[in-house]
Amino acid sequence: MGRHRISRRAKLTTGALGLVIAVGVVTVSATAGDPAPASADGADRSLFADILTVPPNVRIPAPQRKASKGTFTVDCGRNENGHFNPDNFIAQPGVRNGAQHLHDYVGNLSTNADSSNRSLARAGTTCKNGDKSTYFWPVLRISEEEEPAENPPAAEQKAQRKQAQAADQQAKAQPRVDCPDVASQLPEEVPEPAQDEVDAELGALDSQLDAAEQKVQAGEDPAAVLEPLKGERAAAIDRMSDAIGAGLPDLAQCGIKDQGNPGVANGDENSDAAQAEGTAQEAARPQPEENDNNELEGNEGEIQRPAKVDLTFRGSPVTRVTAMPRFLRILYGDAKVSTNGPKNARDSWTCSGFEDRVLMNKYPICPEGSKVVRLHDFPSCWDGRNIDSANHRDHIVFPDQNGRCGRGFRAVPQLRITLTYDIPREVQLAGRYAVDSFPEEAHNPLSDHDDFANVMSQRIMWRLVNCVNRGRTCQE
Repeated sequence: MGRHRISRRAKLTTGALGLVIAVGVVTVSATAGDPAPASADGADRSLFADILTVPPNVRIPAPQRKASKGTFTVDCGRNENGHFNPDNFIAQPGVRNGAQHLHDYVGNLSTNADSSNRSLARAGTTCKNGDKSTYFWPVLRISEEEEPAENPPAAEQKAQRKQAQAADQQAKAQPRVDCPDVASQLPEEVPEPAQDEVDAELGALDSQLDAAEQKVQAGEDPAAVLEPLKGERAAAIDRMSDAIGAGLPDLAQCGIKDQGNPGVANGDENSDAAQAEGTAQEAARPQPEENDNNELEGNEGEIQRPAKVDLTFRGSPVTRVTAMPRFLRILYGDAKVSTNGPKNARDSWTCSGFEDRVLMNKYPICPEGSKVVRLHDFPSCWDGRNIDSANHRDHIVFPDQNGRCGRGFRAVPQLRITLTYDIPREVQLAGRYAVDSFPEEAHNPLSDHDDFANVMSQRIMWRLVNCVNRGRTCQE
């Protein structure tokens, strides 16, 4: 399983969440503010519920005539390389240990507090198809009473992370070729005869951008790079317009983005402002770090690597989807639900074979042969312009209960992340597993959350959209 041994227990406290819960044949009572005197490790079992006591509660909107019924699954592994850190460059950009709990990463290899569009685009990835997007969620732990074991990999990871952060900070000062997104501006329905032409030209746009980036990094005059790039892009976009039989916006002009130049209007103004603010805050704050067992204060236990990580993009039940713009940021759930309230919290917890019933504020106890599952369905209605917003939510929201986007929003592929864990049943019954959280959340299962930033190439995104809109089942 690739787990890390630990020396301290994860303590689950409920405060006002103390409830009377019937769990199979085990009945546990708790009063507000006092954890139930349950198992020897002190875990509060009132945060757990038997999934068999939960009635089916998942409603799936009926597909309409223009529904996009396909799925596109990306294989990015299970974090076998041990990419962990307590950062969140989306919600708290530039702030190291801003999450105060450990995140589990797949996809982009460089993701940390100092990540930027530039550093993400230049990094490697664990995804087999070359998708450089970053997918990350808080780790799940089992509390134990064991002596600490030597854990050199964790210490090595911290050293590597410091090197990556230094490289990302340096990258912020370097110029980047900044071009308008084309895939997200294509019409929802591209005629069948134009499919191959669009695919080829989006691939050409990716190659043109990569070549221009390499020239600028090598020290060539940016102005001398941008002019021929504009001509190449204009020709590719014209060929797509001819193939589709419809005009596209003027998307040929690129710019240089660095500390003195804003680049082009890509809807990233909010993320840039947040990055600058976070960097300023960082200089004045203490720097607590996890220990050599990848533990932070209040988040202690044996990290559970998921038995399976499923990253699947789905369509809309009512319409075709359009492409996500590159560098789009999306949040799922709310890590600070006790502070912000339940508005953005989501139903996340279930068991394999029981996905028709989902728990919000309880951890599931699963029957024999069933596994613990975290089910994360991301918002999928985009405002058509911004890759981020001041609260990191207003630019992309959830559809209504029938799957429709509100006025001014368009449907993009919906990301579903399914995390499946081999948690022994005796651990579940004893209430000894929990998600990492901010200290004030006290491992509240309602604080479960997930983060995604799209760093797919134009061509991969086009394959995704084409697959979903044409009702195919694709795996890469």
